Amino acid sequence: MTFLLVGTDSRSAEPTTGEAAEPGVDAGSQRSDVLMLAKFDPQRTGASVVSIPRDSWVDIPGHGQNKINAAYAFGGPPLLIQTVEQLTGVRVDHFAVIDFAGFQSMVDAVGGIDVRVAGATSNNGVEFHQGLNHLDGAAALAYVRQRYDLPRGDIDRAQRQQNAMRALLSKAVSGGMLADPVQLYRLLDAVSRSVSVDDTLSNGGIRELGVEMRGMRPDGMTFVGAPVRGLGREGTQSVVYLDETRSAELWDAVRTDGIAVYAQRNPRDLLGESPP
Repeated sequence: MTFLLVGTDSRSAEPTTGEAAEPGVDAGSQRSDVLMLAKFDPQRTGASVVSIPRDSWVDIPGHGQNKINAAYAFGGPPLLIQTVEQLTGVRVDHFAVIDFAGFQSMVDAVGGIDVRVAGATSNNGVEFHQGLNHLDGAAALAYVRQRYDLPRGDIDRAQRQQNAMRALLSKAVSGGMLADPVQLYRLLDAVSRSVSVDDTLSNGGIRELGVEMRGMRPDGMTFVGAPVRGLGREGTQSVVYLDETRSAELWDAVRTDGIAVYAQRNPRDLLGESPP
């Protein structure tokens, strides 16, 4: 089962995703700030998660070359899914999207997350010190949104986003949320209120999937980033150029469940313990 996980850059004070969203809100009017392709194994005990930098310069069907996150603004989830499937050759089974407010709520729902930071930085008034940081929802949002003062900009931000996801899962596991039926229900209720999914799954389906995934462990998840050839400019836009050769190897690994072997061969693409 493969999910395309998206975080939008909506600045709305009101929810735009999940059951709490106001009717008529068009999430597709925003560009996607986070793009991850997550493939879960049949036993629901492990998964591979691949981040695609939002500024990746790709072909968007019907729109030519542009940043991949523009596909969401041009045509909502259908066009973004089509763009990702064309880029990767990986079939997307389900789509899930969360906005800034939803992400903040999710972090608060698990009591905050713990992330390791390679070096002291700050963003939006939040200071991050080297080593382990405990973050509430507002601080976690500042953490995953930081782009400037990071060595590789958008690429390092994508690693932070993966680090936050890993921390969320770790907190759910270490806190016993996945094993305790009452805590699991509360967690999945928070997910349903914050996350919008495609029509074939429904928010009720999220709860069923959550029950199936009670055996998931952080050490069973492999986080990698799509390999990058370099940074550049297209007109006035700063863009990311993917490494086509290594990307082809990565997408083949995702399709054939060979991500562990890929990670061994390409350790620089693997999420470390302490991203920048």
